[in-house]
Amino acid sequence: MLSSPVLTAERPVPPSIQPLAASSDGAADSTQPAPTAQPLRLRDEFGIFFSTFITIFLAEIGDKTQMTVLLMSAQSKAPWVVFLGAGSALIATSLCGVLLGKWLSTRISPRLLDKAAAVLLLVVAGMLVWDVIQG
Repeated sequence: MLSSPVLTAERPVPPSIQPLAASSDGAADSTQPAPTAQPLRLRDEFGIFFSTFITIFLAEIGDKTQMTVLLMSAQSKAPWVVFLGAGSALIATSLCGVLLGKWLSTRISPRLLDKAAAVLLLVVAGMLVWDVIQG
């Protein structure tokens, strides 16, 4: 069986193989392992890729972007040009999301980021419900 090549992204190392950390008084503390990271393997990268692909693919089915591309394709008589334009736009917006997410992850804890996203989605949902109620 072939082993997966090692990539540069990092993941936590299991506690059983982490080096010992220094305690608050500077002495070695055998109960607290030092946080270190280990490179992700290729199979881990593929797992991340496929879960992202499936999530985004299912979220985009039938949304306004797909409907816009459908209509532009029908009207333009140049479906491949529409495909290339739409694909480029989706890549650009995804790049913006990835860069913003990476930047935010260095400044905000993942837990706070999850809570902020949840609140933002609740606000958007509330606005949509309010719009439906108002007619």
